[in-house]
Amino acid sequence: MNRGIMFKAAIELWPSTVFCGLLLFGTEAALAYVIPTFQGQLSDSLLKIKFLQDFLGAMLGVEITDQLGPEAFLAFPWVHPVVLTTVWAHALLCCTRVPAGEIDRGTADVTMTLPVTRWGLLASETVVWMVAGIVVLLIGLGGNLFGGQFVAPDDRPNAWSMFIIQVNLYALYLAVGAVAWFASTVCDRRGVAMSGVFVVLLASFLVNFLAQFWDVAERIAFLGLLHYYRPIFVLRDDLVPWRDLGVLAAVAAGMWMLAGVVFSRRDICTT
Repeated sequence: MNRGIMFKAAIELWPSTVFCGLLLFGTEAALAYVIPTFQGQLSDSLLKIKFLQDFLGAMLGVEITDQLGPEAFLAFPWVHPVVLTTVWAHALLCCTRVPAGEIDRGTADVTMTLPVTRWGLLASETVVWMVAGIVVLLIGLGGNLFGGQFVAPDDRPNAWSMFIIQVNLYALYLAVGAVAWFASTVCDRRGVAMSGVFVVLLASFLVNFLAQFWDVAERIAFLGLLHYYRPIFVLRDDLVPWRDLGVLAAVAAGMWMLAGVVFSRRDICTT
């Protein structure tokens, strides 16, 4: 790893990291306050409505057959589309900088002449990306805790479950970023790499949503990354989702290694 490259990456990434972090903070703060308040306004009979159960179950990625419990509403702030999109956007911004971003800007020839191997360049950028991701999620967690101060203590998740959800979300973040690294190494345009990965993520979200209504989507839901990120199980069962964490970690490691192999072997030219 090269400290100069890491410093350069940190300088270039801090605006997007702060922006995504503040957006996540505001979203989490609002949801952590509004959702428990909304729950309190719903009657028990309304919570038993099949359509409402199916809709919330689709958003949470699980089948809800009984009366909705408090864990469904506590999990909602962490599966809201704005939250997921913000996390994904930050991963895509970080992980498409090299090499697709450098090629797009016409600076790849200069970057490649630095006294560091391509594996070293990738590793240096990866360290900064991983740290930046932790910063974004911590800011988002702070927003959730801030919003939770204005509701009853019983409407807040316990500290252990919150920690596990953050670990699971970070594993999802790493998997998305690793896929973006691979897309960046096979594309010459940053916009193409980002768009391709985002389409895949939206497809995963759609399949995960439709799996509660459509048998075909249910059979292929395991192919999507969101199938392995379901906070409601953590809140309901108070268990660590080792299988989901393992799958996401394997995807992250595998795609990152594949990106490194392609990056180290491909010809790069900006002219």
